[in-house]
Amino acid sequence: MAALHRLLEGLAHGPACMVEVESTQGSVPRESGAWMAVLADGLAGTIGGGRLEFDAIAQARRRLAGEGGAAVLRFALGPSLGQCCGGVVFLRFTVVGPGERAALAQRLAPRRTPVALFGAGHVGHALVRVLSALPFALTWIDSRDSVFPAFPVAPAEAPPGVACEHSDPVHAAVPSLAPGSRVLVMSFSHAEDLDVVAACLLRRRERGDLSFIGLIGSRTKWATFSHRLAARGFAPYELAWVTCPIGLPGIAGKEPEVIAVSVAAQLLALPVPPDPAQPG
Repeated sequence: MAALHRLLEGLAHGPACMVEVESTQGSVPRESGAWMAVLADGLAGTIGGGRLEFDAIAQARRRLAGEGGAAVLRFALGPSLGQCCGGVVFLRFTVVGPGERAALAQRLAPRRTPVALFGAGHVGHALVRVLSALPFALTWIDSRDSVFPAFPVAPAEAPPGVACEHSDPVHAAVPSLAPGSRVLVMSFSHAEDLDVVAACLLRRRERGDLSFIGLIGSRTKWATFSHRLAARGFAPYELAWVTCPIGLPGIAGKEPEVIAVSVAAQLLALPVPPDPAQPG
């Protein structure tokens, strides 16, 4: 995401020292695989901040200056570092150059969970701003062919990880969603919302591969939708696959930005599906 972009941009102008959390013991600020890059003119990423990061940056700068040193160093997060986590972090230091940009881009690219967002209204736009900075591959869908250029984020200017898609009728996009998608439904029309939810339920019935179906709205809206979906032949257990209202309980604000943060937190709290690229 932003840190990786900063690293790749910096490598175009000179070497960097990668600092990666190789392994950990006990309570530590970041997990194995977390990384930070020390560039000639700044930093990208973080291994957790504090004195640990301060000392790691100093070690990395020595290596950039040509000094030697062990590839992996042990840091105990106790009184000597002024930290009270109590764990141990093993950091690997590697100097990389411009020729390794492609390999680093592939290796460090975060795994993105697919999210389908139906609706380019005010809340949809706020959600795009929030979700585009998080580990999600976002498909933003609307039935209005001119709606995306009307918003600050036009298709050609969409952030990394966001694909804008025009679909009319809008629910026709559901069958082609990525397996495991988390679906958010918030179109400009309740009739469209109903059709999208019905299409999601049908796909869930047939393939079982949509991990979350969220509908914006009140409990009253969901009561009305439930009756209409039941009339279309969906059973009560199938209706239970839909979450409405969406967002974390206890966050009552209705401003688009507040809703967006609440919904993003809800998505982050969901279990991450297994990586199909990894052996079971």
